[in-house]
Amino acid sequence: MFIIFKKVKLIKNMLLEKLDKINNKVENLDKINKEIEEIKNNLQEINPKYQKNRDKLFKTQAILPRTEKNLVSVVIGSYNRRSLLEKTINSVRSHNIRIPYEIIVVDGGSTDGALEWLIQQKDIITIVQHNRGEFQGKPVKRRSWGYFMNLGFKSAQGKYILMLSDDCLLLPNAVNLGLDKFEEMEKASRKIGGVAFYFRNWPEDKDYYVQYTLGGKLFVNHGMYLREALEAVGWADEEQYIFYKADGDICLRMWQIGYEFVDCPGAYVEHYYDRNEAVRHTNNEVLYCDREAYLKRWQGIYYHRDKPDLRKKMTNVYDDPTRTAEQFLELTNQ
Repeated sequence: MFIIFKKVKLIKNMLLEKLDKINNKVENLDKINKEIEEIKNNLQEINPKYQKNRDKLFKTQAILPRTEKNLVSVVIGSYNRRSLLEKTINSVRSHNIRIPYEIIVVDGGSTDGALEWLIQQKDIITIVQHNRGEFQGKPVKRRSWGYFMNLGFKSAQGKYILMLSDDCLLLPNAVNLGLDKFEEMEKASRKIGGVAFYFRNWPEDKDYYVQYTLGGKLFVNHGMYLREALEAVGWADEEQYIFYKADGDICLRMWQIGYEFVDCPGAYVEHYYDRNEAVRHTNNEVLYCDREAYLKRWQGIYYHRDKPDLRKKMTNVYDDPTRTAEQFLELTNQ
């Protein structure tokens, strides 16, 4: 009996000891919970002060703004045509293009002050590809029109590429009308590679026109390309043509893989064409070689020597109320 009582007492003491330990843990837990609450309260007080200081800090720092993506890339090739180039650039700047755009000029190493002028124009991306002269006692390798223009085409970030010569002036609203035409065709589920603007060689031509090349296919002399279509055909040919016919070749390759080209009534370009240039064209070995290469490339596809020639112009009579071409008059008086 005594032994049983002793065991019971021992068990009781053990239970009481465990109970004391549990009570101690509960007390410690209460302390921890109180400390957590204090920390939370402190954080709530600190956070508004931190947020206020953070907002003040970010307001005073120069933050790089997020820029809108350029949807049109204006690509212009140029060499030693500063007076004309400035007029071309100004016609783009004053054109009120309704969406973000960029201007890319590929310069062939001009020596007439054009390069120095371009560097000062902060809204222009200038690419220099020296294409003439000597360097380190060796002649600079001459590159083709395709190589030259591809530097601009491949750099372009826009969905659409407006190709202009450095001796061209846009008439009001031409680019916006080109964009409208692309949107119209896309809504009609037509696969459009480019939109041709009407142009004339001033002062030789009276009317504006677009041209149809081999196979009676419309192509872009001056106008807009869909960039992804240019990429799909591997850009401009850099090997077969020196200077002429590469633009027609681009368009025929697009037609070949299912893209169409459409004209854009209302979109006009003035192209300055002086008499010296006309003489060069009639006596130009490069033009002859490029023309032969063009015919050979498309023989049996869009060109057949024994069939009627389908090349033609489609004219559009328009009287420009803004007299844009008169900007060229000072050049004819020089």
